[in-house]
Amino acid sequence: MSGLDIALALLAAGLAAVLWRELREFRKLRHWVSQTRLSDPPEAEGAWGEVFNSLHRHRRATLKRRRELAQIMVRSRRGAQALPYGVAVLDADYRLDWCNAAAQEHLGLDPERDRNQPIVNVVRAPEFVEYLLVGDFSEPVRLGAPGGRRTLSLQVVSFGDEEHLLLSQDVTGATQVEAMRRDFVANVSHELRTPLTVLAGFLETIQDLKLDAARVRDYIGLMAPQAERMKRLIDDLLTLSALEHAPPPPDAERVKMQPLLQRVRAEAEALSAGKHRVFLEISDAHDLLGAEREIASAFTNLATNAVRYTPAGGEIRLRWDSADAGGVFSVQDTGIGIDPEHLPRLTERFYRVDRGRSRETGGTGLGLSIVKHALARHQATLAIDSTPGKGSRFVARFPANRLAAAAQKVAG
Repeated sequence: MSGLDIALALLAAGLAAVLWRELREFRKLRHWVSQTRLSDPPEAEGAWGEVFNSLHRHRRATLKRRRELAQIMVRSRRGAQALPYGVAVLDADYRLDWCNAAAQEHLGLDPERDRNQPIVNVVRAPEFVEYLLVGDFSEPVRLGAPGGRRTLSLQVVSFGDEEHLLLSQDVTGATQVEAMRRDFVANVSHELRTPLTVLAGFLETIQDLKLDAARVRDYIGLMAPQAERMKRLIDDLLTLSALEHAPPPPDAERVKMQPLLQRVRAEAEALSAGKHRVFLEISDAHDLLGAEREIASAFTNLATNAVRYTPAGGEIRLRWDSADAGGVFSVQDTGIGIDPEHLPRLTERFYRVDRGRSRETGGTGLGLSIVKHALARHQATLAIDSTPGKGSRFVARFPANRLAAAAQKVAG
C-alpha cells in the first residue's frame, strides 16, 4: 500500500470519526429538544456546547415569557370577571370569543354554548342589530335586558386586529331616576300653573278695569289663597331638598317629646278650626335623639294630613309610645280611608289618590314624601293601614338607639 493510500485511509477514518461525533451530538440535540419539559442541556464540547447553551438560554427565556403572558392573561380575565360591567370579546366578524360573568348575566350568554356564534344570534334586539350595522360606536345603545325588567347600556370598543369588546352596564336605576326627574319637573310645573294663571288673571282684571275699592279687596281676597298655595309648595320643595342634602342627623341631640307633641296637636287643631276632635296620648316619658326640626316636620305632616282627609265631626288621635324595643308615634283618624292599591305609592312625590280633593284640602302632594325622608334619616319606618270609609292609621317606628329617658316622668 502506497503512502497516498495510507494517507487517504487515515483521512477517511478521521472524517468518519468527526461525522460520527457530529451525528452523536445531533442525536443529543434532537432528543433534548423533543422533551416536553425543560432540562439541563447535555454535555458537549466545542461549538456544540455553545449551541446547546445558547439554545438552552433561548428556550428558558421563551418559557419565561410564556409563563408571564399566561399570568397576565389569567390576571386580565380575573380582573374582567371582577368588573361590575359586562365584558365580551368579539372577533372581526362579531363572533363571541369570551365573556365575563356579568355579560353572561346581562345578555344571557353561555361562554361554551355561544363561543364562535355571531353575537346577533344571541342578542337579537333590533336596536342592537342596527347599532352593529351602522358601525358608529361613539355612543352606547340602550335596550331592555332579557325578561324586560332592566335597561342595559351596550357599547362596542374596537381594539387589536379588528377585534372588539362589547361592554354592558345595568342602567335601570339611572333610567328610573331620569324618569322621576322628568315627572318631578312636570308635576311642579303643573302644580304652579293653576295658581299662577289665577293670579295673572286677577291682576290683569284689576289693572285693566276701573274697580271700586270693595271689588279690589274681593279680588285680592281670592288671590291670597293661590299665593299661599304656591308658598306652601315652595316651602315643601325646599324642605325636601334640605332633607336630601343635609348631613346625617345628630345622635346625641335630645328632642323633648312632650312639648313637641303638644305643638303638633296645636297645629292640627288650628287647621281643623274646631271641626274635629283631636286627642293626644303620651304613654311614656322617653324622648328622641335626632334633629327636632325634621321630626316635628314629619309628625306635623302626618297630623295635618289626617285633618285634611277626615270629614267634619271626625276624630284624630295622636299617640306616643316608647319601650325597650323602640318608640312609636301613631296618627289614627276616622277619615275617608285609602284603597289598598294606593298604599305602596303614597310616599311618592305628588302622588295623590284624588287630585281634585287634594287641591281642595290645600295639600301639596309632598307631605308624605317629607315624612318618609325625615324618618329614614332617623332609621325609622312608616307603616300605613287604611280601610276605605272607616279611616287610616299611620305609624312611625323608631329604633331603640334613638330613645333617651326623659328627665322626669310625664303623665299621659
